[in-house]
Amino acid sequence: MALDAKVSFAEQMEKKLAAEVTVEKMKTIIGILRDVMDGFDINERLKLDDNDDMIDYFVDAKRVQGLSEKTLGRYRKVLKAMLMKVMVPTKRITVHHLRKYLADRKECGVQASTIEGERQVFSSYFNWLQRESLIEKNPIANLGAIKCEKKVKKTFSDSDIERLRRCCKTMRDRALLEVLRSTGCRISEVIGLQRENVNFHELQCTVHGKGNKNRIAYLDQVAGMCLKQYLNTRKDDLPEVFIGLKGKWTQSGARQMLHKLEKAAGIEQCVHPHKFRRTLATELARRGMPIQEVSRVLGHERIDTTMGYVNMNNADVQHDYRKFA
Repeated sequence: MALDAKVSFAEQMEKKLAAEVTVEKMKTIIGILRDVMDGFDINERLKLDDNDDMIDYFVDAKRVQGLSEKTLGRYRKVLKAMLMKVMVPTKRITVHHLRKYLADRKECGVQASTIEGERQVFSSYFNWLQRESLIEKNPIANLGAIKCEKKVKKTFSDSDIERLRRCCKTMRDRALLEVLRSTGCRISEVIGLQRENVNFHELQCTVHGKGNKNRIAYLDQVAGMCLKQYLNTRKDDLPEVFIGLKGKWTQSGARQMLHKLEKAAGIEQCVHPHKFRRTLATELARRGMPIQEVSRVLGHERIDTTMGYVNMNNADVQHDYRKFA
C-alpha cells in the first residue's frame, strides 16, 4: 500500500479507537492494522520529509559554488522525483533502488541521454552527502555511466550563415546574428551584455557567464561593425546592448527571432543559439587552434566538454593525419 494511503488509514483507525468499541471489534481492527502496517515505520513520513532538508542543504551548497538557478532547479526536480518514486529515506537508499528507478525510466521510453543526466545528478548529490558525512555508504559508487548513442550534432555551413544574413530585417537582428556567430556566446550571455562592457577598439566584450563568472569574448571585424551600427541607431539610454520593442529583450524573444530567420532563409536545420557555439568551436579547431584555447573561448572549465562541441568529419581527420604524420 502507498505511504499516503497507509498514513490515512492509520489516522482513520485512531479516530475509531477513540470511540467506544467492543472487544471483538477491537481485535478485528488490530488484525487489520497488523496486516496493513506490516514492515511500516510510523515515523517513515517524518524521515521522508527530512529528505527535503538534505536536498535544500545540497542546493544551497551548489548555489554557493556559483551554479545557475536553472541548474539548481533541475537538480531539485530530478532528486525529488526519484525520492517520491522509491519511497525510501535518503540514508536508506541503496544502489538497487537507484538502478531500479533508472530501469523503470528506460522502460517508460525516456532517452538514454536523459537517464544518464539524471544519474549524474544522483552522483553529485550522494557524493556531496558522503563528503558532508550525512550518509555512511554511497549508493552511487557502484552505479556506472549509462551508455548513450553519440549523435553528431550539425553545424552551420557558410551558405547557411549567408542566407540568414540576407533575411535579417533590422540592424538589431543582424547584430545579434553576428555576435552569436563570432563570439560563440550563450544566448543568456549575449542578452545580458551591457554597453559599458563592449570595447570596440579591442573588438572584445566582457560577458557574465555560467557559474556566475565573467569572461572575455571576442568579436571579429564584421561583428564589431554591425554591432556598432546597431547601437548608433539607438535613441534610448538603456544599458543593455540588445533590447526589444518594449525595452529589455528576453532570451525567448531572441529565440523567436532566430526561428523566424530560419523559416525566411529556408534552412531545414533548426536555428538555435547553441548551434552557433558548435559552429565556432568546430571552425576554430579546423583552423588549428589548440583545444585548450577553444575551451577558453567558449567559457568551458573542462576540455572534454569542449570536445563535445567540435564536429570533425573523416576528411578533416585524414587531412590532419597527412599533415602531421
